[in-house]
Amino acid sequence: MAEIVLVTGGAKSGKSVFAENLCTKRNNNTGYIATSIPFDDDMKDKIEKHRKRRSDRWVTYECYRDIDINSISEDCETVMLDCVTLMVNNLMFDFCENPDELKGKELDEMENFITDQFTKLLADIEKTNLYFVFVTNETGMGVIPANRLSRIYSNISGKINQIIASKSDEVYLTISGIPVKIKGKGVAVYE
Repeated sequence: MAEIVLVTGGAKSGKSVFAENLCTKRNNNTGYIATSIPFDDDMKDKIEKHRKRRSDRWVTYECYRDIDINSISEDCETVMLDCVTLMVNNLMFDFCENPDELKGKELDEMENFITDQFTKLLADIEKTNLYFVFVTNETGMGVIPANRLSRIYSNISGKINQIIASKSDEVYLTISGIPVKIKGKGVAVYE
């Protein structure tokens, strides 16, 4: 039976380092699903820093849609996906060139397209024995974005984070490099 963990927090809050430590403690072959696209020098530098932190026991899979969990689970017992919000962004632009111009039914179709990718991914994970860690940005803790594209992105990311959290055995919020467990054994959750 799979064990799913979600690590969320703001930008540069220590999410990835904490998630990597969770995976490393398991001391087995670990898969790293990299969802980013190296579109500029800053992103290339960030990707390289992440690579240097990981040992040779990490197998990198560069993909953000139609992820083949069955194949990955043949090579790895532990998997980390970094990051959910980059995956959401990439899927938005896969759906159409200008997502901020979508309205009504088209906007719903894009949201459903993205939700379906994550729902399928979660269902596939649940059929394995993987220890699976999702890393995501908590996009809903700041001011409401000024432009429409950012609001659409924030809304969809928030919904996806909620879906993943509902399926997760543990959820951590990282703040200034400090992880705080907000769901799992030993945590009282009020409904």
